[in-house]
Amino acid sequence: MSSKKLETALVQAGRSRRYTQGSVNSVIQRASSIIFDTVADKQRATANRTSGALFYGRRGTLTHFALQEAMSELEGGAGCVLFPCGAAAVANTILAFVEQGDHILVTNTAYEPTQALCTKILTKLGVTTEWFDPLIGAGIADKVRPDTRLVFLESPGSLTMEVHDVPAIVSAVRGKAPNAIIAIDNTWSAGVLFRALEHGVDISIQAGTKYLIGHSDALIGTAVANARCLEQLRENAYLMGQMVDADTAYLASRGLRTLAVRLRQHEESSITLANWLAQQPQIEHVFHPALEQCPGHTFWKRDFLGSSGLFSFTLRKRLNDAEMAHFLDNFAYFSMAWSWGGFESLIVATQPEALANMRPEGHVSFSGTLIRVHIGLENVEDLRADLAAGLQRIA
Repeated sequence: MSSKKLETALVQAGRSRRYTQGSVNSVIQRASSIIFDTVADKQRATANRTSGALFYGRRGTLTHFALQEAMSELEGGAGCVLFPCGAAAVANTILAFVEQGDHILVTNTAYEPTQALCTKILTKLGVTTEWFDPLIGAGIADKVRPDTRLVFLESPGSLTMEVHDVPAIVSAVRGKAPNAIIAIDNTWSAGVLFRALEHGVDISIQAGTKYLIGHSDALIGTAVANARCLEQLRENAYLMGQMVDADTAYLASRGLRTLAVRLRQHEESSITLANWLAQQPQIEHVFHPALEQCPGHTFWKRDFLGSSGLFSFTLRKRLNDAEMAHFLDNFAYFSMAWSWGGFESLIVATQPEALANMRPEGHVSFSGTLIRVHIGLENVEDLRADLAAGLQRIA
């Protein structure tokens, strides 16, 4: 990111006159075929098709270029590749850099579809996945092999919110395998609360479906890469037919303009409620990176610029089916839905045995039901009362 403060950069990035053409927002340019007036124009477009020239719809339009330029500036990358969803961004980033016989290292707290990609797709391609503890830090050097091609991080970890010591991991990996690609699922930070590329990561991936869109009405994935990785990532994505429609790219660009103020409210409310939940008798443990009891909190405090609205907590008991329904079916403001990052508050529950089945080791360290919440933009006292009523239902 430039010398501009975050709030200013979010408002200004990707809004040059080329993209706005005199309006406030970037234009929505829907196109498959691009018409060339002359043979020379077509030749120039062909020569510059990877660097912002209008060439063919699958390479992008002005709407896409505006978002890509903004994301590159905000995350400090050489360029940004767009995907139809976050899972596509993860899958295609990994597939762009591995081949038969390669070994990859993946955090064992990765998003479940990321794990499934490794176990169900990469194995068939002859790629070996080895899992590591999210708090491994410099100890990851012991797992790096001569054939280690890629290391995949996710911080905080899915559901249980562990925060990596990313600088230690990067240093250890570079010491053993300088050419290995290091990628991170950086969705929780919206790409701006953790500056992954500044910490030595090669590719920062987001499910822009969450905070970039911000309104739970579109899906998009982004991958911001450094100069070393951009061309290979971009060209492989192009060959795999990865693209986003112009309207969704526009919604993501529009979402950027309010991202800073939304994140501040998500942070303030989520920390307030996390601290309150930690004092409730029905709660065993709260997993919020901003709280000292969260695994990796010291790394969050050192490396992150703030917090978003997603965290989890475990109950002291495992709810049975009837208790689970009574608990979840009667919230006033917390809705049950997958995903997160929108303006609304969401809640989902996971039983410890179900979470254990998602984890490569097959076990978890707690026995109570895990509750994941996304704290939206509603009044925090209304949300607190809603959670209090829910806890009372299972008291």
